Amino acid sequence: MGQRRDSHRAPEPPGNGINPHGLLPLAPPTNEGFPLAPVMGWAHPFFPLAPPITPRVDWPIRPSPSPIGLTRASSHPLAEAPRALIGQRSMREEEGGSMAAAGPGAAGTARVSSGRELGCVPEVAAALGAVARQGFDFLCAPLFHPRHRREFRLLPAKERPGPQTRSDLLLAGRDWNTLIVGKVSPWIRPDSPLEAVRRNSEAALQQELDFAAYLGVPAVLLSLRGPHCPNLARGLCAHLQGAPHGAAVWVRVPLLAPEDGREDVIANEELVNEGDGRQEERTWHWWHNFRTLCDYNKRVGLALEVGPDLPSAEAIDRWLGEPLRAAILPTSIFLTNKKGFPVLSRPHQRLLGRLLKLEVQVVLWGAPHHEPKPLSAYLQYLEHVGQNRPPPSAYELFARGYEDYLQCPLQPLMDNLESQTYEVFEKDPIKYSQYQQAIYKCLLDRVPEEEKETNVQVVLVLGAGRGPLVNAALRAARMAQRRIRVYAVEKNPNAVVTLQSWQYEEWGSQVLQSWQYEEWGSQVSVVPRDMREWRPPEAADLLVSELLGSFGDNELAPECLDGAQPCLKEGGVSIPCSYTSFLAPLSSSKLYNEVRGCRERDRHPEAQFETPYVVRLHNFHQLAAPQPCFTFRHPKPDPSEDNSRYRVLSFPVGVTTALHGFAGYFETTLYADVTLSIRPETHSPGMFSWFPIFFPLKQPMAVQAGQRVVLSFWRRAAPQKVWYEWAVTEPRCSALHNPAGRSYTIGL
Repeated sequence: MGQRRDSHRAPEPPGNGINPHGLLPLAPPTNEGFPLAPVMGWAHPFFPLAPPITPRVDWPIRPSPSPIGLTRASSHPLAEAPRALIGQRSMREEEGGSMAAAGPGAAGTARVSSGRELGCVPEVAAALGAVARQGFDFLCAPLFHPRHRREFRLLPAKERPGPQTRSDLLLAGRDWNTLIVGKVSPWIRPDSPLEAVRRNSEAALQQELDFAAYLGVPAVLLSLRGPHCPNLARGLCAHLQGAPHGAAVWVRVPLLAPEDGREDVIANEELVNEGDGRQEERTWHWWHNFRTLCDYNKRVGLALEVGPDLPSAEAIDRWLGEPLRAAILPTSIFLTNKKGFPVLSRPHQRLLGRLLKLEVQVVLWGAPHHEPKPLSAYLQYLEHVGQNRPPPSAYELFARGYEDYLQCPLQPLMDNLESQTYEVFEKDPIKYSQYQQAIYKCLLDRVPEEEKETNVQVVLVLGAGRGPLVNAALRAARMAQRRIRVYAVEKNPNAVVTLQSWQYEEWGSQVLQSWQYEEWGSQVSVVPRDMREWRPPEAADLLVSELLGSFGDNELAPECLDGAQPCLKEGGVSIPCSYTSFLAPLSSSKLYNEVRGCRERDRHPEAQFETPYVVRLHNFHQLAAPQPCFTFRHPKPDPSEDNSRYRVLSFPVGVTTALHGFAGYFETTLYADVTLSIRPETHSPGMFSWFPIFFPLKQPMAVQAGQRVVLSFWRRAAPQKVWYEWAVTEPRCSALHNPAGRSYTIGL
């Protein structure tokens, strides 16, 4: 049995119901809770105040906030289908198990969350109302006038009178909190070689970040302009440390550096190599250096600026493993279709579709380039791209809300599973049909046509749970017109109650109706015992089990089936007959931060990095194809063989990136050509019983393009427990993870 979205401990809903990006749908600003004072413009002696304006009275009054965000009034231009919290869905209804609508695709909508970036906003209330009427969800605007270079050291400019920027009374508090992304002034250069500029920029950065925290804006946008920015990172980290519950930080990074742009947009020639690496890796190094200086702070996310030129597919894949929060699209990259409307090239469409799958928010900036089409034409096109994405698969629908959500693997030998866990297992439409097909083919192969009335095959269902494999065996016998006798072995006393109910209410009547050859109930016997200790009254022709975990053997299928092998006849069959685990290196800042946040006081300080996690991989980049690790076959050819294993795997890496851990998968052959797989290349269509498993690294490891990642991986077995150990030996050595099972073991 593999880990699914329910574990032996009912998982708490991922997240806390709060939008990780912090932005809610746009509604017109209000002055609720504030006196109707004259509205100020930019307040600075060099920039005269705008004339007072009267708050608009034709904006609809918003209702009270709903549980998933602020809804729009029905008379507002954006009143259709409110776009709720952006990002990963994180609220699970306690009744019914359905997910609350909180993201793209939720509640049947594929609406794109979009914002408008403006370089200068003389009147914030008027600008907010304008972008609302154009259809945008939020406004990205400077908090200070972009040309107001404050002086913090030299007189008399240091003591210039008057407010430094506009008042917070221009908008209601909840409008600042939900509708505004604040931009840091572009002239700030904390890493300037000139000391006067550096010191002044440090003070200005602190002032703007503090004012953003005062306003309560959900996010602050700052730009990276090069690879060397330690002072910017230091100033930002100092602010984040002093304001632990403040705004998120969106770091604006171009997909390609401006100097790497190509003039031959149509020809789109290949990028050439330089002495310091590929041009397309330049800006990724900017980002990697900055987030490393910030120690992978969870509040520091990436706002990826897309230009007219795109890097290779491998370079784009690398960006998809980063903590993407926004995609910034300049209007200049849009082409013009036959009807004069703005459209994106097909490569840009594919990129935008992949970004939207990660639920980024789209920010549009720049003047319209498709007159007389209004600015809303760009937004309509973005909505068109979002609505024409491929529909989610059954696997994606099942996993919705559990993307990148860590769960502890099941330990069914140590823990008795709950009824809800069994229920989740049984919902899989593929797994049990494949088991039925495997049993059907096995019965046909083992029982000739002339013996079908006399040859009764003895089937042991090991770990019967609530009976789905027993039902699959009975259906397979009816399809094959073969006779079977089933022993349903289950150690969980609570599940045995369900099995006994099946025995007397369903399975007995099936026997009588199908064969009329014995009294009802005699075809299925329920055995409330541990499969490793019980011996049947007759040897079995067929062992059937579903003991596989996300890594194949991580729920101790080898040990369980070895213990039951004496029950099998010579020449008997085990279903499954073999299974192989796979490992692949991956990069994921999101998973690294999630693991880092799992520290517990009473465990080893780094125990969270020495524990594997079952997780629905979402925001990640797989660096190389999975390679086979351990293979187990049943019945075991040599019963005395130990189940400990050791493998060394070598993965070629094609792009410069950061290694954060390894993803684990498995494939199994049930019988003959009937298989199940969660390996991406061979994943069984429509099957969602297992999520992959993740083996983290304690420290991210930089890997250069062309290098090989060499992994040493152990499966260690002792009389009372089994555990895994792993270490990277190339391109650099990591620490050995989980030595002697000090942080994680699987109990026998």
